[in-house]
Amino acid sequence: MGSNGAGKSTMLDAIVFGLYGKPFRKINKSQMLNSINKKEMRVEIEFNIGKNEYVVKRGVKPNIFEIWKNGELVDQDSKATEYQEYLEQNILKLNLKSFCQIVILGSATYVPFMQLTAQNRREVIEDLLDIQIFSTMNTLLKERVSENKSGLQEIKYEIDIVKNKIDAAKENNESIKKIKKSQVSDIKEKVKKQLEVIDSENSTIEKLQEDMLSLSEQITDKSKTKEKHEKLKKLKYELENKKTSLYEEVSFYDNHDNCPTCKQGIDHDFKEDTVSSKKSEIEEVKMGIEKLFETMKGVEERLEKISNVEDQMNSLNVTIGEHRANIRMAKNSLNSLKNDLNNAQKEVEEVDESKILEYSKTLNESMEEQKSLYNEKETLSIVSTMLKDGGIKTSIIRQYVPVMNKLINKYLAEFELFVDFQLDENFNEVIKSRFRDEFSYMSFSEGEKMRINLAILLTWRAVSKLRNSVSTNLLIFDEIFDGSLDNMGVESLIQVLNNLTVGDNIFVISHKGDALVDKFENTLRFEKVKNFSTIASM
Repeated sequence: MGSNGAGKSTMLDAIVFGLYGKPFRKINKSQMLNSINKKEMRVEIEFNIGKNEYVVKRGVKPNIFEIWKNGELVDQDSKATEYQEYLEQNILKLNLKSFCQIVILGSATYVPFMQLTAQNRREVIEDLLDIQIFSTMNTLLKERVSENKSGLQEIKYEIDIVKNKIDAAKENNESIKKIKKSQVSDIKEKVKKQLEVIDSENSTIEKLQEDMLSLSEQITDKSKTKEKHEKLKKLKYELENKKTSLYEEVSFYDNHDNCPTCKQGIDHDFKEDTVSSKKSEIEEVKMGIEKLFETMKGVEERLEKISNVEDQMNSLNVTIGEHRANIRMAKNSLNSLKNDLNNAQKEVEEVDESKILEYSKTLNESMEEQKSLYNEKETLSIVSTMLKDGGIKTSIIRQYVPVMNKLINKYLAEFELFVDFQLDENFNEVIKSRFRDEFSYMSFSEGEKMRINLAILLTWRAVSKLRNSVSTNLLIFDEIFDGSLDNMGVESLIQVLNNLTVGDNIFVISHKGDALVDKFENTLRFEKVKNFSTIASM
């Protein structure tokens, strides 16, 4: 106890700061420093957990944070936040929120449950049952839902882009195929023309060869005619020689009367007869030569005709050669066109499909991702249903509501307020008297309201201990007795406190002073000495 401003609640700030590094009241840490020298704030808390003795030392200006276990300093290699987590999770096993619900009940931080809105009541219960995690999860879920929605929009946009790329690539490939097919058609048309040229040239050659055959049939007597001509020439030569020889003999007899060899005279009659005979032969030879010339003329005329036919045949051969050259050129062009045709057809078949395959692979991957996102969306929808107020939280609350109602009514009976107090799942109250008349919280007097508030307060502590499996022998009331409780209410509350677990250490901060002195085993009096709070007596 102590006067206002003596520093009673400072003890709460010291305890909470020592264990959690924060003030109990809604003030800044800097406001905890004394106003004289603004430094040398230091808290040391000693406590036992089982057989282990702990000391926590914490200070500001200079900063200090040490945890001692059985006289040995606990390793401080980790960061301060991790060191604090170690203290809360491994040693205290109690976070600040639960500590303030279970160990410290302060009027400065406590708003009567029945004066809260339905939403705030639910928040208190969720906090009490430590199921606000579901609200946090729901907040995170909304972020996931938003991310999922954005992801679905983005993947849909990507899928549309890829589909457009595939369509464009297909259209481009079709355009290329169309061009290539047009090239194939052009080449085929050229091939057709070359084949027509070859057919035409072959037809012309066949006709020319027929003409050649016809001409060759006209000169089948060529060799015989030439042979005959040669014989006639030879015969002509012989006849000419014979004629010359006969002329020489006639000339001999005409010019010689005596034999040049024997010098004897040549008989005149013999000479006349011989000359006459030779001249007759000359005439016969002449006539033979004339006939021979007539015959040779016919043969030569025939040879000339044969030569003319041969000239025609040579001309035809040249023409046939030209047509055959045209055929060779057409065939060479045809071979080239066939290669071009094969290449063009191959290009039609082998139009680059790699981009389409690449885009299709990307599309499949995107659609798989979209499928995954839709599956995630469905899962998130299910989780969202579970995390709504009517989901998991309601199921958990539904299990605790009967326990809460039973405890509230138990404490109300101990406070000698005999009503049937019931909270439903939405934490709306139904209060009935012994005569089954229904009341509302606001219809009670301030003292009765305080009894209801304390009953609920103690219920929350019991539920918190039950829910969090917390076992602690420390309970601190900060100005709970200084409200509107009458003497009977105070007596009832003290009786309730006396009936709590044996071994509990209960501290009461109060302005009522002497009225409570004989109710407790010990009294701690706080005083201000030179602006410093001190404990005056014990």
